[in-house]
Amino acid sequence: MNVYVRELTSALARAGVECDVFTRAWSDELPPTGTVEPGFRVHHVPAGPPEPVAKEELPAYVDEFADGVGKLVESLGADLPFDALHANYWLSGVAGHAVKHRFSLPLVSTFHTLDRVKAEASPEEVEHDAFVRRAEAEAEVIHCSDTVLASCSVEAEQITHLYHADATRTRIVAPGVDHAFFGPGYRPRARRAIGVPEDGPLLLFVGRIQPLKGVEVAVRTLDALHGDHADARLVVVGGPSGPHGVDELARLHGLVESLGLVEAVTFVPPQPHELLSTFYRAADVCLVPSRSESFGLVALEAAACGTPVVASEVGGLQTLIDHGRTGYLVEDPTPEAFAAWVRQIIAEPLLAERLGSHAVIRARRYTWARAAVLLREIYEELTAGHLVECR
Repeated sequence: MNVYVRELTSALARAGVECDVFTRAWSDELPPTGTVEPGFRVHHVPAGPPEPVAKEELPAYVDEFADGVGKLVESLGADLPFDALHANYWLSGVAGHAVKHRFSLPLVSTFHTLDRVKAEASPEEVEHDAFVRRAEAEAEVIHCSDTVLASCSVEAEQITHLYHADATRTRIVAPGVDHAFFGPGYRPRARRAIGVPEDGPLLLFVGRIQPLKGVEVAVRTLDALHGDHADARLVVVGGPSGPHGVDELARLHGLVESLGLVEAVTFVPPQPHELLSTFYRAADVCLVPSRSESFGLVALEAAACGTPVVASEVGGLQTLIDHGRTGYLVEDPTPEAFAAWVRQIIAEPLLAERLGSHAVIRARRYTWARAAVLLREIYEELTAGHLVECR
C-alpha cells in the first residue's frame, strides 16, 4: 500500500494534479509538512503517541487523526484548496468519511484488502479485538464513497457481492509498476549482488510474513523440490505483519529447521522498494502462494523483471497471470502442486525464457502514468457531480 500511495501520487503530480498526503506523525522529529516533489506534499498529523504504533492499535486514533486533518485543512486558508478526497485502507476510509462531511468533498476510497475477503481466506487474521468493527466500517465507507476503486474485476465483484455496493460507483484502476526499476537483467550478476550462489535453482518469496501470504507453502515447496534438486534454494524477503506476524515468523524458522533446510532458506528483512528488482532478477521462479490477493503487486513486479510466477489462483492474481503463457496459476495451492510447476520451469530453460519474455510484455500494460490518467478523469467527474449521501 505504501508503494501504491507513493507511486500513484507522484504520477498524479506529474500529470498536473496537486496532491497533499496526510499521514499520522510517528515521530516528534518529522516536519509538519514536507515537499516530495513539485505538486506532491506530505503533512504529518499528530494523532496518538509520536512513535510507531502497531497496526492493531491504530483504530483508537482514527477520530483524532480525522480531526487533525480537518483542522489542518481549515488552517490552509478561507478557500478550500481541495476538490476531492482519496482514502487508502479502511482506517483512512473512516477518517475520510468524517472529513468528507466536514467539507462537503467527494470521497474516493481504495481498500487494498477487504475484511470479509480476508475472513473467508484466513480466519485467524481477523481474530484481534481491534478489528472487530472493520467489516462494518468498510461497509459504511463503501456506501458513502462517491467512487470505490478496485484494482481488477475480481476485486470489483467482491466489493459488490460482499458489501452490497452500488456497482455503478465502483471503478477499476489497476496499479502500475515502475519499469525504470523493474526490468529484465543478468541473473548471475543479480545473484552475486544479493549474496547467493550463482548455480542451482532459486525460488523467491516477497511479501509480509503472516498466515494469509502462505509463506509456509513456499518453504514446503522447496522441501518437495529437494528430492530431485538438492541444490535448490529459497529466499524469503519480508517482515512480520498483523497480529500473528511475529509468531508466524518464529514458526517458519522452526519449520525450516525441522525440515533440515536451514542452509537452503534465507530470510531477508524488508528491502527498499527499488532494491527488490535485484531479488526478482536473481530468481528462477517467484512464488505467490497467498490465500487472498486483491491485486498482487509482487507478481506484477516479478513479471516486469522477466521472472516466471507460480501463484495461487485467487483474487487479482487471476487477472495478472496468463496461465501457461506468463506463468502458472495453482488451483489447489498445495506445496506439491506448486513444486510440479516449478520443476517444469527448471527442467525446460526454453520454456522459462518464453514465460519470462511474455511476462515482460504483459507487464508493460501496467504503468502508474496510465493509472493517474484514469484517476484524474474520475476526480474531474466527481467534482462536477453531486455528493453521495450516507445511508
